[in-house]
Amino acid sequence: MKVLCYSSFTFSYLNRARVLFQTLRRFHPTWELVALITDRPPPSFVFDPAREPFDRVVWAQDLAIPDFQQWLFKHDVVEVCTAVKGPFLHQACGWGSDAVIYLDPDTALFSSLEPLEALLEDHDILLTPHLTDPNDEAEAIRDNDLSASRTGIFNLGFVAVRTTGEGARFAKWWNDRLLDWCYDDMPNGLFVDQRWCDHVPALFDKVKVVRDPGYNVASWNLSTRTLAVQKDGAITVNGHTLRFWHFTKLGPMGDAMTRKYGGRNFPVYEIWGWYKRQVAAATDPAIPARWWAYGTYSDGTPIEKPHRELFRDRADLQAAFPDPFQADGAGYLRWLEAGNL
Repeated sequence: MKVLCYSSFTFSYLNRARVLFQTLRRFHPTWELVALITDRPPPSFVFDPAREPFDRVVWAQDLAIPDFQQWLFKHDVVEVCTAVKGPFLHQACGWGSDAVIYLDPDTALFSSLEPLEALLEDHDILLTPHLTDPNDEAEAIRDNDLSASRTGIFNLGFVAVRTTGEGARFAKWWNDRLLDWCYDDMPNGLFVDQRWCDHVPALFDKVKVVRDPGYNVASWNLSTRTLAVQKDGAITVNGHTLRFWHFTKLGPMGDAMTRKYGGRNFPVYEIWGWYKRQVAAATDPAIPARWWAYGTYSDGTPIEKPHRELFRDRADLQAAFPDPFQADGAGYLRWLEAGNL
């Protein structure tokens, strides 16, 4: 099976993406690995894709998204790095691969994903739920079950499709939804791409919910997953091979949730520590922390989220400011500074 695997990120997440692609290359040397980047390199950083652990880069501005500058401005960094996943997947279905797999940049493989290739022989869409076992304690239900109810049953840090049939139909639907409705707006039923995929088992055939606990291990399911290291060094999760781990919220919040639900399951901390060391080794000091080229207006003024939301909701502003990033005398920022917000 010819597989294309991609991840979507900005340069501030290049260190994590490097770790992901290094682990992908280790277990799947024949897969085509693609970096989908919605950013520009920092001025102090020389970006040479030939020296990176992926095969090629696709820039978001090359996805032929209509009115790209305006579309981009409507999203914050998390929203837009999620939103471009749909157009890429839809277009990649026509590039000659048999399957396309998406993985978040803050994931890492610990063994082969060949079982997923086998599943794609009989299924067109693969999804992993946040939880595969129910929690019993009230605190875990509050932290994990109710969180999944708010943000989506499936974690879209992973999705895999066949590039034909229902997989291609899903990719086109996901493209359409994410182009117009990929926002962090929980009161209105949106949490970027995830809440949309709650609909997938009802809208599409040949869907496989991958309930093997070795996939998409993360802080939100550690309360029901126990890791063990076997004599041969193999890592298991509830007796199943550990396939990939989703190291979400690397930092104090991730540490706190990992400690809370890792408990005395000591291999959890060994893996968490290993990942931190890998990311540190992959970090380039020339990339400023939290860098995102589209986080400011052209004069360097930070773009506040209410600025994006107002522009998103007002067709008149979109008509008046074709490039809202521009901060010249007649630009959107000057209009805001005149007291129009």
